[in-house]
Amino acid sequence: MQALIVSLQHALRELRPLEVIAVVSGIAYVLLILRRQRWGWVAGALSSSIYVLLSARARLPMQSLLQCYYVVMSVYGWVSWTRNAAEQGGRIFRWPARRHLYAVGLIGVASLLSARFLARETGAAWPLLDSLSTWTSFVATWLVARSVLENWLYWIGADIIMVFLFARQGYPFTAGLFLTYLAVSCFGLRGWWQRYCRQSG
Repeated sequence: MQALIVSLQHALRELRPLEVIAVVSGIAYVLLILRRQRWGWVAGALSSSIYVLLSARARLPMQSLLQCYYVVMSVYGWVSWTRNAAEQGGRIFRWPARRHLYAVGLIGVASLLSARFLARETGAAWPLLDSLSTWTSFVATWLVARSVLENWLYWIGADIIMVFLFARQGYPFTAGLFLTYLAVSCFGLRGWWQRYCRQSG
């Protein structure tokens, strides 16, 4: 217990202001998205913009690339959710199992290819896990922007990996953020499922 307290005190002394802003805006993003509030995309864009830099510093190039993608998808998500609210009342959709099989296969192939490249050409710390969490998050973000219920399942898998990655690379508060994301993803899955059942009933 004392070792844990000492570790937390050390982490607080090393706390980076940019990381704090990224964490706070990241939490705002996921809570707003959970409640289907489009302002979550603005908070997400701010958080991701900062994480482009932090991920590069942590030698996680795929995470840095992923954060660039998040910034672009924040714009798309805002537009898509605005259109969905106007035309379909904020409807939630589901993908058939076949599409998920294709998506998982694509994630697996893309992860192996990019991990091989990273291991050979860069100083990436965790090439396979970095790639796997990145490509899973690419798909999950697309599903969120398209209001697809199963996005939360992809996020749960990606968040587990990212908790490990950032903890091992010396970003304990960012690891804590992804642990929070993991918990919120579980609530998000339940909340969106209930909303989907109501709209289908």
